[in-house]
Amino acid sequence: MNLLDWTIICVYLGGMILLSVYLGRGQKEEADYYVGGRSLPWWATGISTMATQTSAISFISVPAFVALREGGGLTWLQYELAVPLAIIFTMIFFIPFFRRLELISVYEYLEQRYGPGTRSLLAGVFLLSRGLASGVGVYASAIVLTVCLQAELWMMILVIGIVTLIYDTIGGMKAVVYSDVIQMAILAGGMILCTGYALTEVGGWDMALAAHDPERFRVYDFSTGLGDGGRFPLWGFLVGGFFLYVSYYGCDQSQVQRELSAPSAAHTKLSLMFNGFARMPLTLGYVFMGLAVGAVFVMRPEAMAMIPGDNPDFMVPTFVLEYMPHGIKALIFAAVLAASMSSLDSALNSLSASTMRDFVERYMPPTDLRRHLLLGKLTTVAWGVLIIFLAFFLGGEETVVERINKVGSAFYGPILAAFVTGVMIRRVQGRAMVIGILAGVGINLVLWLGFEDVFWMWWNLTGCAVAVLVAVLFSLVRPQKLPDSGSGQLLIWDTDVWKEERRWLPVYCSLVVFFAGLVVLCAFLPGLLTPG
Repeated sequence: MNLLDWTIICVYLGGMILLSVYLGRGQKEEADYYVGGRSLPWWATGISTMATQTSAISFISVPAFVALREGGGLTWLQYELAVPLAIIFTMIFFIPFFRRLELISVYEYLEQRYGPGTRSLLAGVFLLSRGLASGVGVYASAIVLTVCLQAELWMMILVIGIVTLIYDTIGGMKAVVYSDVIQMAILAGGMILCTGYALTEVGGWDMALAAHDPERFRVYDFSTGLGDGGRFPLWGFLVGGFFLYVSYYGCDQSQVQRELSAPSAAHTKLSLMFNGFARMPLTLGYVFMGLAVGAVFVMRPEAMAMIPGDNPDFMVPTFVLEYMPHGIKALIFAAVLAASMSSLDSALNSLSASTMRDFVERYMPPTDLRRHLLLGKLTTVAWGVLIIFLAFFLGGEETVVERINKVGSAFYGPILAAFVTGVMIRRVQGRAMVIGILAGVGINLVLWLGFEDVFWMWWNLTGCAVAVLVAVLFSLVRPQKLPDSGSGQLLIWDTDVWKEERRWLPVYCSLVVFFAGLVVLCAFLPGLLTPG
């Protein structure tokens, strides 16, 4: 790293802050701060949603998994297969309700449908899990950046945390979305540059592909992950992944809040449609970058020896440090910074929104709009400080990130059950749903602690199914009356949503066709990549 590299990175960080100052003008109330005045274009919210899921860990770890990780390869593509189907479900069953109710926190729906207890329970779960995951994410990103920028760990944690906190607090959701758009462009550019330079080093695609064991090109692992020892089972990713992504896109405040920032339900659906079509191409970009950069290390033992601690996750940072020219090197590292901040900025804004709407304002109803706007920004600052603090104390063990992901899967299914049951099953009310949620989480904890041969992606299904079943059974034994305020608005059967959905049928059909195309592509991809 030289003066040019550091100048480019500092200009980038300063630019993010100046952008937030510009976008933060004219904020008068919470809706301006948390959902951008519901005026953000669908293409921006769509790109922002995808950027949030493209963390620095994805940029670094997916290529490493494909190229060097023991047991790795193209099986990672199975993780993305269920996305188009999950998008369809979310667009039909959740978006119409959330948009009609003009929500800021998705958990507001749960109070209207079930009562305050269910809302408090799931909002609290979100705050706890997202806060912990964000702290771990900052730590993991900072570890990578210590190698990239040859800096101290504490410095990288503070840079990621403080810069993101500043532009998020000033600019709100507008700053989150538009900064994510810029960061996504930088990330895509970094991916293309890495791939191009790596191919130049090894002599082209044919040489890059020939360097790898053909076994790494296999996509499908037809095991189930249900006691058969499958490490990356297709059916676990496909079925469990469907429930995971429906919960993520439809019930997770950090994602839904962005969907509520578009001008209308139609714009929200266009945003989700973009994600349904674009996520797999982005993942394929990571895969091809992994094959290209990995070939450099497979073909050159001296390059492999430069990877710190023989940790494959440092493959991309080491390649950039050793093989990329100055200036370009800074752009790549700016891409890693961008990916780190795009994950954190969304978490901060959604944590603040849920804290204010689901807890503070229930006991301190807003009387002065500007005062509550200021209080919301102070809440963002408080969460930012807490996450930076957690980043210093949650690190140190490589298994922490994996454990946090498993905690997410333990809760995603039961959370999804609350929303699915809410829009579909009239009989189930608050007390039954809370018991169902606790039962769903309980069965997942039993699977986690006592059945290690059950692949963790299945927990998204088991948690949802058990939660729904227990809630329905309890409602049959101890029935409750549906609140009058929910009549005709909070269940899908009481609306004209089906008439509105007819014009979206071509989109849904195209996503199904796209899914089928992905299944076929993944089946033939090993043959297309195998040399000769």
